[in-house]
Amino acid sequence: MKVAPGTRLLLWTSLFGVAFALVEASVVVYLRALYYPAGFEFPLRLITMNHLGVEVAREAATIVMLAAMAAIAGRAGWEKFGFFLVAFGVWDIFYYVWLKEFLGWPATLMDWDVLFLLPLPWIGPVIAPVLISLLMIYCGASIVHRIGAGRSFAPGWMSWVLAGVATAVLLVSFMIDTDATLHEAMPMPYRYELLGISLLLYGISFGLACRSVHA
Repeated sequence: MKVAPGTRLLLWTSLFGVAFALVEASVVVYLRALYYPAGFEFPLRLITMNHLGVEVAREAATIVMLAAMAAIAGRAGWEKFGFFLVAFGVWDIFYYVWLKEFLGWPATLMDWDVLFLLPLPWIGPVIAPVLISLLMIYCGASIVHRIGAGRSFAPGWMSWVLAGVATAVLLVSFMIDTDATLHEAMPMPYRYELLGISLLLYGISFGLACRSVHA
């Protein structure tokens, strides 16, 4: 059975995401042993400035590595972006799969985590990045297959506006609780309605982008 080049590259991209997630999870295992020997929990413990600098640099390097892999896999701009979405989504989901394997955490998808550090720490329940990652994988694979079939992908202005609003809403949901992220307080309840709005807007934005061009 012959496998289309795009599908084969998506499989390799996914494998990269799974392996890269193991590397990421391994680092977090060591960090939690250092700062949370009794198990990860809120309120957050402030790490040393030296370690914080290393962590910020590591997270920035993570994005660079995912983008570099996508740049090699894709032939054109939007195809590269599609591979990036798939790599990122698989990496993020399997990061939690590996942590579950190594530490038995998270116990449920409702457990809270520190999701990212730039430009401020992001916090929220694990289910939030998992849902976002699933959408990223779907959209990314769809873009790759669309372009592989000879169709273009060119979002119009409305798609850009909706995606921008969705991103802003999502960032607010993760970064609004600065007391919990910067001042060692217990987190406020997560704003699930903001997550839902952002996912809906992303979905509409993607749908409009797919309908705005023709085969």
